[in-house]
Amino acid sequence: MKRVLGAHTPALYEQTQVFRIYEHNVVPGLFQTADYTRSMLEFWIRFLSTPNDIEEALAVRVQRQQVIYRPDKRFFVVLEEQALRTWFGSAEVQAGQLDRLLTVMSLPNVSLGIIPLMVERNGVASAGFWIFDDLLVALETPTAGIEVTRPQEIALYVRMFDHMKVSAVYGASARALITRASEETMNGREYG
Repeated sequence: MKRVLGAHTPALYEQTQVFRIYEHNVVPGLFQTADYTRSMLEFWIRFLSTPNDIEEALAVRVQRQQVIYRPDKRFFVVLEEQALRTWFGSAEVQAGQLDRLLTVMSLPNVSLGIIPLMVERNGVASAGFWIFDDLLVALETPTAGIEVTRPQEIALYVRMFDHMKVSAVYGASARALITRASEETMNGREYG
């Protein structure tokens, strides 16, 4: 079977067995609520003065998210705690997003780690990245998608991901960080 590459192709999501995702300031698209995604896309559309295709983009993302419910797929996700605290939309939107994270992390094929804000660590990544099996690394910038396919470069991202996951907390400790961020979000909503 020929492998179709390209971070935005449905075939890549269908064919990938192991997803390794590191994000430093946003919740990964596969775990986003529609409201969170809408708020984030509204900002980028205004900022970049691009055509408003939010409804189409939301439909594509919702369809793509179905992959996380497939038992043959594995998702290893590491988020910086900052990603829990970067708001897109209202406090209610953010709280809904954090609740969605709590739900998704209970799936048996999802491992979600959070790197606390104030923790000694042995590495710092410069940008968020997604590793699709060991065949492609995708990075998104506001104006471009970057695809890394050279094996020696992919190996560096795999190494970086391994460094990041060592600094993360999992299970009850990760849930506690998400819950605390949600409580602080709702308690501070009048300041947002």
